[in-house]
Order: sequence, then structure tokens, then C-alpha cells
Amino acid sequence: MMEKSILLIGVPADQGSRRAGCLMGPDSLRTANIARRLSRLGYEVLDDGNITAAPADEILHTNPNIHHLADYAALIHKLDQYCATTLTNNHIPVFMGGDHCIAAGILPALARTSENTGQEQFVLWLDAHTDFQTLESTDTGNLHGTPVTYIIGDPSFDGVIPGPSTTIKPENICMMGIRSVDPAEQARIARTGIDIHDMRAIDEFGVAAPLRRFIDRVRRANGRLHVSLDVDFLDPDIAPAVGTTVSGGVSHREAHLIMEILYDSGLVTSLDIAELNPFLDVHGKTSELIVDLVASLFGQRVLDTQRRSI
Repeated sequence: MMEKSILLIGVPADQGSRRAGCLMGPDSLRTANIARRLSRLGYEVLDDGNITAAPADEILHTNPNIHHLADYAALIHKLDQYCATTLTNNHIPVFMGGDHCIAAGILPALARTSENTGQEQFVLWLDAHTDFQTLESTDTGNLHGTPVTYIIGDPSFDGVIPGPSTTIKPENICMMGIRSVDPAEQARIARTGIDIHDMRAIDEFGVAAPLRRFIDRVRRANGRLHVSLDVDFLDPDIAPAVGTTVSGGVSHREAHLIMEILYDSGLVTSLDIAELNPFLDVHGKTSELIVDLVASLFGQRVLDTQRRSI
């Protein structure tokens, strides 16, 4: 196993939706012993505490449903600065959210690091939703539905909030578990090269084959792979602690298989966990499941016959 540490970073942000509770996500994962579980796998685990952005004066938008736009911009800037000044290749960062707005701040910064090392940034987006709304198209005004649009440099943000420092190519994004897409999102997705595997595809073909094809693309490109795990990727029967539940999600075993394949690839360089709302949990079972999945991503096995570091 390579001598590489894991850096835990809490991002207790919940400005992306109108439902409170994601602020408690990072501490819920800590309570579920995420650091101890990863330490038992042989990693040095550091916890850098929580990152928060100061509230900002609101930015008005022509879409009256939009809320917390200035706070969104402030969070993006704060996370971008943090990644630029704190992250090094000595650590595998694990960002503990917080709603999925956090991805808009994390991913451009990681892409900039990849660019500086002559590599491309790839993203595995595990989610029930594509999060491909624009500021104009969102009916709810909830900005946690916009981070993918933001990170690819969509012009809908131009002149409203600063754009991403480095964009991510749509064709370098693979989405799995999708089962809730608005018509406006469908039209935009059709114009991009985003690789999407919805639950119909997973039901028919499973998770292993499409995931391995994506991993092969990352390996051929000598890329860096970020995993973005939204709790609503999972079926709500096993993971109820999320404010955006959509029935028919990924099962316990499918989720663990994804994490085990990712570990075996040796390509994962960073992770974020989004939308965990402990206020909606049942006896902490969602937090415990997420910690189990993270442990699988870092090498935990039922029969631990081999260990290769990610």
C-alpha cells in the first residue's frame, strides 16, 4: 500500500435548497466514525475541520425563484481558494457535504491542478439527478441542481457570478444512477458528450461494464478521477437521509460493487459526499452506509485477499 494520507474536509453548506439539514452532514459522518474506519485500512487520516463561507449580500436574477446566489458564489470562491492553498499530492481529499453546491467549488479547482500536471480531470457523478439546470431553467431556484452546468463553463452564468477557474470537458463526465431529469436538462444533455447511464440502463446491463469502460478511458488519458457521491444515488429504502429522494435507486450491493471496482482501478484521486441530511435519517443508518461505501472505495473487502492503494 502506498504511503498516502486521506484528508477529510467538512463543507456544511445548505444554501443550495430550501430544506435545512445538510449542514449536519459532515459531523454525522464523523459521528459514524469515518476517520476510524479509514485508519483501520492502513491510511493516515487527517481531519481539517469545516470550511464555511460568510453570508453575502444577495445577487438578484431575472429568474425570481433563484435564492442564495451570492452565497453560492461565495462558497465556490472559498472552496477554490482552499483547494489552491491547502491541497497537495500527499493527500487524497474527501469533501464531506453539505449539499451538491459544493461540487461547483471543488471540481474547477481540482481540474486546475490536473491541468497544471498535464493531466485531464474526469468525474464520476453518482446521482439520481443530472444537476444540469441553468439559472434560467430551474423552476425551484435550488442551486444544488446547477453544479454540472457550472463546471463545464456554461455561458448562462456569465455576467452573474464568476465562471470556473478551469472547466471540465463534458465528455470527461460519466453519470450513473440517473432517474430524474427535467425536459430542459434532457435537451442540453443531448447536445453534450456527457456519458449517462440511467437506472433503465443499469437494470438491463448492470453497473460493472459501463463503469469499467469509463475507467479504461481515464486510464488511457492518464487522467485524474474525482468521484461525486450524492446520497440520492442510493435507493431511499436503504438511504432515507436525503431531501431529494427518488425511488428505484441503486441497491446496497450495486453501490459497493462500484466502490470496489473504483478501488481496484487505482485511479481515484478525490471524493465528495453530498446531500446527506441527518435530520431525515433513521437511527443513523444512512450515515453508516455512506461510511461503509467510502471504506469500500479505499479498499475494504468482505474477503480481504488483496490491497492496492488508490
